Amino acid sequence: MLGILEAIENWVREMLISGIEANLTRMFGDVNDKVGEIAAQVGQTPQGWNSSIFGIMQSLSETVILPIAGIIITYVLTIELITMVMDKNSFHDNVDTFMFFKYIFKAGAAVLIVAHTFDITMGIFDVAQHVVSRAAGVISGQTGVDIDSAIAAMNLEEYEIPELLLLIIETFIVSFAMRIMGVVITVILYGRMIEIYLTCSVAPIPMATITNKEWGQMGNNYLRGLMALAFQGFFLMLCVGIYAVLVNNMVTSDNIHAAVFSVASYTVMLCIAMMKTGTLAKSIFNAH
Repeated sequence: MLGILEAIENWVREMLISGIEANLTRMFGDVNDKVGEIAAQVGQTPQGWNSSIFGIMQSLSETVILPIAGIIITYVLTIELITMVMDKNSFHDNVDTFMFFKYIFKAGAAVLIVAHTFDITMGIFDVAQHVVSRAAGVISGQTGVDIDSAIAAMNLEEYEIPELLLLIIETFIVSFAMRIMGVVITVILYGRMIEIYLTCSVAPIPMATITNKEWGQMGNNYLRGLMALAFQGFFLMLCVGIYAVLVNNMVTSDNIHAAVFSVASYTVMLCIAMMKTGTLAKSIFNAH
């Protein structure tokens, strides 16, 4: 009789341990997958992330926004010419003919910038992609969780059945919560890319003002905002790197119950930090 009870106990113990290991494998696998997913998402340029959306955005910008930018640049250059002439006392005296050469050069530069707006904006994202890709290589190489070693270090065989039962419930809840947080993280990443497309779609308008002294703040602030969006990817990678390091440290915790719920709290912290990266990037680049 005792042999039967012991066999049942061992069977229940093995079943619970298998369930806990499955939950832990899913949890740590989600950590590794999320590091790779964020690296892949934030390392993409607008044209590389979704070529179809990029094509629509570029087509609308060139056919709808570019003519408006042409009107704006004409207005800005005309106002600048009138102001320049009036400052010289309407040609009565002290007329410097060289100022007209400077005006022609500035007008040519303004037209050239508007004509190559997409080359300029995509160049910013190409530089940011290079930075993010190198950061992803460092972070992914140093923060991946060794799932087998992590589970082995927990010594689940030493726990009694009641504690194993509690642990399987905890790991299931945390694993499910991490899946939900994964959806939130995906929304943040996709939202950033949509914001990039919306910002780039109207690029010719602020770029049409960049050479003018009075209107130039619009174009300069637009470029700062664009750089903030581009380099936000670096901060996103840094957030996920910190997250992975914290999860790795959690594996060595003595209290496995507290450690499991720490994963959920770290994931919540990751979501909050990722939401704040946009504000941080704009603050650093003085974009408003």
